Amino acid sequence: MTGASSGLGETFARKLAARGYDLILVARRGERLAKLAEELPVRAEVLAADLVREEGLAAVEEAIRRCARLELLVNNAGFGTLGHFWEADIAGQRDMHLLHVVATVRLTHAALGPMVRRARGGVINVSSVAAFSINPGNAGYCSTKAWMNSFTEGLDVELRHAKSPVRVQALCPGFTYTEFHDTLGVDRKGIPDWLWLKAEDVVEASLRGFEEGRLMVVPGLVYKLVAALVRPLPYGIRRHLRRPFRDKRA
Repeated sequence: MTGASSGLGETFARKLAARGYDLILVARRGERLAKLAEELPVRAEVLAADLVREEGLAAVEEAIRRCARLELLVNNAGFGTLGHFWEADIAGQRDMHLLHVVATVRLTHAALGPMVRRARGGVINVSSVAAFSINPGNAGYCSTKAWMNSFTEGLDVELRHAKSPVRVQALCPGFTYTEFHDTLGVDRKGIPDWLWLKAEDVVEASLRGFEEGRLMVVPGLVYKLVAALVRPLPYGIRRHLRRPFRDKRA
């Protein structure tokens, strides 16, 4: 599990541990991972790694390949940026694409081959409801999450074509109480309370959906309606939609 040191990743770890899964916890902040591992009632291997650096990504690939009983990969690591693409720090944009796209590709590839051969297991890609829309100041984030959804759908097509029981899921939450928006610099006061989801509810919806074989999971009734209404809209309409807050760099 990537991005396990806080937020949805930590919540996934706790809920999977409660279901009896042993875990490989991956994140940059090793001290947080170690503390989490001590609190879990299962065996938890800690792997401090930065997935936008080749050595970190390669180390996690190797850990996946040598785990002969891997049942579930959760690609959760991610971050966002704010501001027009042409004004943004290109290093941040590069790292976002490396993390959301390249790391997801490589870790999923490392996991799926053995899973398909064993005819069991699955992958959860933590995407976002932002994948269904386009917002000014979020071009890179929205596009990488849209790619993640498309990639997951493509994997599902191939797995079904191969008649494999291995499952994949794209989890698409909306605003969730984690460190994500604090790090991004979003003022929570500008977002109505009824739009916020609890991390526990998001993860529970994901795991329940995974057990039921659901490909696309959008937690929360409001976001289900948003996704259902926005997805079929033509670009000419979608480009006029706006996120319900103003970032401090807008």
